[in-house]
Amino acid sequence: MLRNLLFCASTSTILAIVLPIVALIAGVAGGIIVSMVMQKKKLGDAKQSANKIIEEAYNKAKEVQSQAKNSQKEAILEAKEEIQQLKAELDRELKERRNEVQRSEQRISQREDALEKKEDALEKKLEAVEKTKASIAEKESRIDAKKAEIDSAHERMLGEIEKVSQLTREEAKAQLFKEIEEDAKRDAAKLVREIEAEAKEEAEKKSRSIIATAVQRCAVDHSAEITVSVVNLPNDEMKGRIIGREGRNIRALENATGVDLIIDDTPEAVVLSGFDPVRREVARITLEKLIADGRIHPARIEEVVEKTRKELDNQIKETGDNATFEAGVFNLHPDLVRLLGRLKYRTSYGQNVLKHSLEVSYLAGLMAAELGADVKLAKRAGLLHDIGKAVDHEVEGTHITIGADLAKKYKESKEVIHCIAAHHNDIEPQTVEAILVQCADAISGARPGARRESLDNYVKRLEKLEEIANSFNGVEKSFAIQAGREVRIIVKPEVVNDNATVFMAKDIAKKIESEMEYPGQIKVNVIREMRSVEYAK
Repeated sequence: MLRNLLFCASTSTILAIVLPIVALIAGVAGGIIVSMVMQKKKLGDAKQSANKIIEEAYNKAKEVQSQAKNSQKEAILEAKEEIQQLKAELDRELKERRNEVQRSEQRISQREDALEKKEDALEKKLEAVEKTKASIAEKESRIDAKKAEIDSAHERMLGEIEKVSQLTREEAKAQLFKEIEEDAKRDAAKLVREIEAEAKEEAEKKSRSIIATAVQRCAVDHSAEITVSVVNLPNDEMKGRIIGREGRNIRALENATGVDLIIDDTPEAVVLSGFDPVRREVARITLEKLIADGRIHPARIEEVVEKTRKELDNQIKETGDNATFEAGVFNLHPDLVRLLGRLKYRTSYGQNVLKHSLEVSYLAGLMAAELGADVKLAKRAGLLHDIGKAVDHEVEGTHITIGADLAKKYKESKEVIHCIAAHHNDIEPQTVEAILVQCADAISGARPGARRESLDNYVKRLEKLEEIANSFNGVEKSFAIQAGREVRIIVKPEVVNDNATVFMAKDIAKKIESEMEYPGQIKVNVIREMRSVEYAK
């Protein structure tokens, strides 16, 4: 019984242990079976997808293969067509080259024929030359014989001529040379007159045309400006205030400006005297400001003078800039621009030098344009040709030398320096532009109303003209007429012949050019008059 109980107990215990294990194993097995079923299903689906993809890929491969075959066929066709075209072009080119070779062969054959013909002609000419040489040699021998006969006959004839004429060969030769020389001089003088007349006529036409064109196109003021150093006063009482107590105001003004004040009996006016035009302008402006202000004493004078100097410096710089802009000349050194501005206060024979320089620049540029010369160079040199006059009262030397030195100092070109140095013939002009600056300077200074000349200088110039004319041998009288524009010379007819008058006029003109300075030109008129007088008794 006990055994049965124990067996039952053990059996129940074993069952209690085994049943869960069996259930667990059954669950696991079921899960495995379910998962295997699911995997099989997925595997079937995957196989179907793979088969579908393989089928699509196969179809696409077939399609691509068919397209590739078609492309290959098209490429082959295109290549064949291109080969056919290249072959046709090569055949055409080969045909052309063959034709060209044939033409070249024809030309060569023609040249060979021509050369053969020339060779035959040359051979014939050589034969003719040989024959000619032989005949020439024979003729030369005959000529030599005849020459000897002629020489002997010439010697006999000369001997007979010497006997008849009672002159030796040297004397006859000298007489013949003298006659030939006189004839040559006569012909030369006639030819010189004709050539000079033609040249003068043509040159006068062209020069008048060029100068007229330049002057007509030159748009500068034609009124001469004269810097007058006179200050007008509101009344004569102002003179006393300017002088000041014991003259302290006038001394302060003279010391501050470097200008002399002349207060005389001239009603309501004070005269300023000084060589420096800029200082004179400072004094004039200062005096006008003091008169307008009414406060005149040494401290105020010094203050106004200093202020006026600064204002005038700015005006000078601005005037120079305006002049360069107006003339169309640029890239000048600032110091040269300032010196140009100073020329506004400088006059020459009453003509304002800055306006004269601008006018010369315009005229030189216009004439250079007419002649095809360097317009920029001509305008630049014309504007700077009188730059030395800005400081000629401070530096020793002529304004030409000073101007050339200033141009060198401020790095101007050699051509500009040469134009400045040659504009009064101090050196011989070597360029067209230098001659144009000379001409423009003469035109600007010689036109009516441009300059005024003192009576003493005018008389001296006329006397110098007559003195140069009278210095030549054979001159009887000379007269300077037309305000010094012409010198009329009467020669002695028994000393100077007609031919010599031509050369005398040229020599007198050259001497006037070398020894005198004058605007424009001077006409040299040499007159030879032959009079035969007899009295009936």
